Amino acid sequence: MTIWALSDLHLAFEDADKKMDVFGGPWENYTDKIQERWRKNIGNDDLVLIAGDISWAMTLDAAAADLSWVGGLPGTKVIVRGNHDYWWSSMKKMKAVLPKSIHPIQNNAFDWGDVSITGTRLWDTTEFSFNDCISFVETEGINIGTSPSDKEQQEKIFSRELHRLELGLKAMNPAAKQRIVITHFPPIGPDLQDSSVSRLLEKYNVDICIFGHLHNVSTEKPLFGTKNEIQYIFTSCDHLDFTPTKVV
Repeated sequence: MTIWALSDLHLAFEDADKKMDVFGGPWENYTDKIQERWRKNIGNDDLVLIAGDISWAMTLDAAAADLSWVGGLPGTKVIVRGNHDYWWSSMKKMKAVLPKSIHPIQNNAFDWGDVSITGTRLWDTTEFSFNDCISFVETEGINIGTSPSDKEQQEKIFSRELHRLELGLKAMNPAAKQRIVITHFPPIGPDLQDSSVSRLLEKYNVDICIFGHLHNVSTEKPLFGTKNEIQYIFTSCDHLDFTPTKVV
């Protein structure tokens, strides 16, 4: 049994106008690439961590086709909400309609053997910036960056997400041999400078943090890595050439 990760699938099977193919280049036929490389690497007994931005759908009903597609792929999936996952609803509503192979994380933890997993969306923070690492791209009808520009509102959302993360960390199995956190927004800057999230992860003895959100990231120099015994793994699918990365 192996743990894999891949995020930011941005599926849109019911809304052709939202498909990421409009960006061209590596995004052309991206769902075919994801499916082919997923099935090539991942088996039914494996676990897959998906760090948000799964579907462009606005409602849970509208996301049904996208979620069914993910559910039909091999492996058990653990998901957190991304900033574009507007379809994300209450845990009760989601559990009633999600495929059995998909498990949402929100103020809770998911145990898989001797591994305990939790997570949250997070949000933009003023603690660090990725402006020097990525090229911002906007295409008509799709805007990748939708975080509020108002600093006070941004800090309010981030503080709330930090609280949700700690609730999840407290819910983790204390006897777990491996402790993994999934966030959508990066929990730490590209240079691994200490942050409010990294300090919280260290407090609760987290081993690995999986995250995504960023696109068009430069590959000229290595990003992220290991800081104070926590491995930070960036998993946006376009950065990984739409190929799941092995975590454990």
